[in-house]
Amino acid sequence: MLAADPVLGNTAIPVRVKIGLAGFLSLLLVPILPVPPFVDPGSPEGLLLMAQQILIGLAMGLSVRIVFVALEMAGGLIGLQMGLGFATFFDPQNGTQIPVIAQFLELIGILLFLSVNGHYLVLEALSQSFTVWPIGPSHFYFGGIQVLLKWSSVMFSIGLKIAMPAIAALLVANIALGVISKAAPQLNLFAIGFPITLALGFAVLGLTLPYLYPLLHPLFKEVAGIMMAIAHMTTAKGGV
Repeated sequence: MLAADPVLGNTAIPVRVKIGLAGFLSLLLVPILPVPPFVDPGSPEGLLLMAQQILIGLAMGLSVRIVFVALEMAGGLIGLQMGLGFATFFDPQNGTQIPVIAQFLELIGILLFLSVNGHYLVLEALSQSFTVWPIGPSHFYFGGIQVLLKWSSVMFSIGLKIAMPAIAALLVANIALGVISKAAPQLNLFAIGFPITLALGFAVLGLTLPYLYPLLHPLFKEVAGIMMAIAHMTTAKGGV
């Protein structure tokens, strides 16, 4: 889970710190977890259990990452409309180049996530997942995967909601600049258009920032429920 979580597993955190955090969380969880059956770690059954645990953890971490990908998507759309599509920044979290506006919104999202104790909710869901689905022989079913796929739709809906005010304002500005260019062809549209769209984009972005909290706060709380639902992607042995 720490490998996929965008906050607790952020690449800006040294690897040794993340390994220490994983070990510390394990020491805290072991006394409160149900006693698992004895399985030889080197046996086929032990390797299967390890693969199941890895899959569950990656899926739970991915459910948290989806919210931050929505912010990156919104920032990419806003930056493209502002004319900053060429201004990219290396994102160590994803190992790719992303627009600077997307990086800015992602950092704002991380700060909001920490301010509402979202990391505590994630750790609580992690501890409860072992009670919901105890470690042991089980069969997979696709209920948890379907929950994750439905949750991924948040990436598009929330991204568009965040970017829509800036897109609408910049669309009106571009239409106005097009009318001006037709009325006065001697004007250098590129010389006056870029500063206008850039200033308008930053102004609208500043006005929409206060509305990010009421939009993202319910999502951060819902992440814990999604993680618990993903933990149900297996059933007890003999189930369907």
